[in-house]
Amino acid sequence: MKIKHQTLGEFIIEKQDSFSYSSGELTKLLNGIGLATKIVNHEVNKAGLVDLIGEVGEINVQGESQQKLDLMANKTFIDTLSKREIVCGIASEEEESFITINSQDKNHQNKYVLLIDPLDGSSNIDVNVSVGTIFSIYKRVTPVGTPVTQEDFLQKGRNQISAGYIIYGSSTMLVFTTGNGVNGFTLNPALGTFYLSHPDMKQPEDGSIYSINEGNCASFEPGINEYLNYCKSTDGKSAYKSRYVGSLVADFHRNLLKGGIYMYPGTKTDTNGKLRLLYECNPIALLAEQAGGGETDGTGSVLDIEPTSLHQRVPFFTGSKNMINELKGFLNQEL
Repeated sequence: MKIKHQTLGEFIIEKQDSFSYSSGELTKLLNGIGLATKIVNHEVNKAGLVDLIGEVGEINVQGESQQKLDLMANKTFIDTLSKREIVCGIASEEEESFITINSQDKNHQNKYVLLIDPLDGSSNIDVNVSVGTIFSIYKRVTPVGTPVTQEDFLQKGRNQISAGYIIYGSSTMLVFTTGNGVNGFTLNPALGTFYLSHPDMKQPEDGSIYSINEGNCASFEPGINEYLNYCKSTDGKSAYKSRYVGSLVADFHRNLLKGGIYMYPGTKTDTNGKLRLLYECNPIALLAEQAGGGETDGTGSVLDIEPTSLHQRVPFFTGSKNMINELKGFLNQEL
């Protein structure tokens, strides 16, 4: 890969005036996320050597077994961004409630809140499969100078100022949007610097990959199974290929680059699926939209959902625009 010589820091400064809310504070926040990413990347890469693999024997707020790397990544992002005093609040998938941050000399003057899934797909780390981090940034809606409230976090996805993910794989990439397209940066581990490697990323309008846990097909609604049969059909076209990692970041990243569709529908036992609206679906949906792809919860845009709780779950489908439109046809949506 030919490395572009523009660094993440240089890119953020150059593009600052095109941000929806031009602010030195937002610039510092994005740089802070980059710093935390490097720390987590370092720990992920040596996980098998320093006893960071496996469960800690505790259940998180999601009802899931916590992995050692979950706790490490969660602590790293919270500590790094709290100490830099660049957000007024953080909500994490690993925390039951949001965290209020009061800058020592600013008295709640910061404008932004961060929502984060610190380590998506962490159970895959045991078998050395790609994992990731997903983040979302909003401008607070309560008055500056007061402590944040839940209202600041329960905002529609349309209100996101920035969203992105980090994928820790054969190379580590930071992919994000500030509402003006999607750009990807690859970490040069020798220098500890992110370089612009994938400018203005666009998802192909068509694809040939479908990503879903077909082990749950007996519990899917009929329209989903009809679409899966369509994906596997050879009647007049080549069948789509099934590719499913089980890490939203890894599956979305592949489909973003190559074209494809990712699906996590509801089931008979989990009618809303298992993906979190605020920590996973909203940021990925915004990235898909900004890259020219599509997204839906099965009835409408994920980005238009009014959140009711910090850990709300929704069905989620995202991918190449034409594949999403195909799916909508099977779900009897208006195309």
